Amino acid sequence: MSNNDVFSQKERNIIILIIIVVLGGVILYATSGIFGAFLGTMVMYTLFRNLNIFLIEKWNWPKPVSAVVIIVLSIFIIVLPFFGIGKMLFSKAIELQQNPQWISKIMDAINHFVGDKLGQPDLIEKQLEASSSYFGGLLTSALSGAANVFLEVTVMYFLLYFLFVNYRGFEGSLIHYLPFDDENAVAFGEELKNITYSNIIGQTVIAIIQGAFLAVGFWIFGAKDPLFWGVICAILSFIPLLGPPLIFVPAAVILLADGMTWQGVGLLVWGFGLVINIDNVLRLVIAKKLGDIHPIITVVGVIIGIPLFGLIGLVYGPLLLAYFLIAVRIYKSNKRLSLKQDGC
Repeated sequence: MSNNDVFSQKERNIIILIIIVVLGGVILYATSGIFGAFLGTMVMYTLFRNLNIFLIEKWNWPKPVSAVVIIVLSIFIIVLPFFGIGKMLFSKAIELQQNPQWISKIMDAINHFVGDKLGQPDLIEKQLEASSSYFGGLLTSALSGAANVFLEVTVMYFLLYFLFVNYRGFEGSLIHYLPFDDENAVAFGEELKNITYSNIIGQTVIAIIQGAFLAVGFWIFGAKDPLFWGVICAILSFIPLLGPPLIFVPAAVILLADGMTWQGVGLLVWGFGLVINIDNVLRLVIAKKLGDIHPIITVVGVIIGIPLFGLIGLVYGPLLLAYFLIAVRIYKSNKRLSLKQDGC
């Protein structure tokens, strides 16, 4: 008796589908630790796709040469600055660990100031106790994720090289296997590109400008470590509206607690009047040029992304959530189209 007599074609297809799903699940589980590398590969490919095509098709560069040049370029403008920031944060963490009295003195000064002005001497202590568990968990996730960065970067560039070299085959396969028609596949790709450009390039520009202006404000009004806190502000600027105040509001309170009244008030005015509005103005410009990720999506994406990807989750989390919502929107569009066709 042959297999044709035992199983119908439909039954064989179901069995094959089950095998694919099971094997796919095993592969996903096995590679879950480097999922950030796969997402990073897609982000980097999207960012440098046009440059790769230009070098190959306009300047007639060999594909391997184009891929290597782009990878080296991306290391200098993306990876090395990221590692430089990580080194700065690590050095500052070591400094604070060696001098814990610095934090205690600041907390005592703030508590004394709040107690005198608001009649709540334990306000800061209560707030710290309420939030320490949550932010401690985020910090632990971010630092533990850093241990996996080297492996993820290596895998990302390994995959990226072959995608750049075989870009036509890769994009053709995507169009073939994505469950969209050609029109929606093109629209999906265009939205992915715009969202990626907006969140990576646009938000990075906003972050650098906000961090620079905050550092200048710290210098003008006499707050300590303007360069370091400017970098921290740039990182937190990926959380719209909420990020920079986490830096300049406590700094202003410290200045007020030290008796530097006009400096503290000036820093608050500088922060709320200038630094915050940089985000508002530039975000509108970026939205007109590329499209934008809604602030709610960004905040939720950051909460999702940091535990999954560590510090780089500030970028990957919102992107992942935005990609998901784009797919849902196209699915709904396809479903409506299908219902109309069935109705006809």
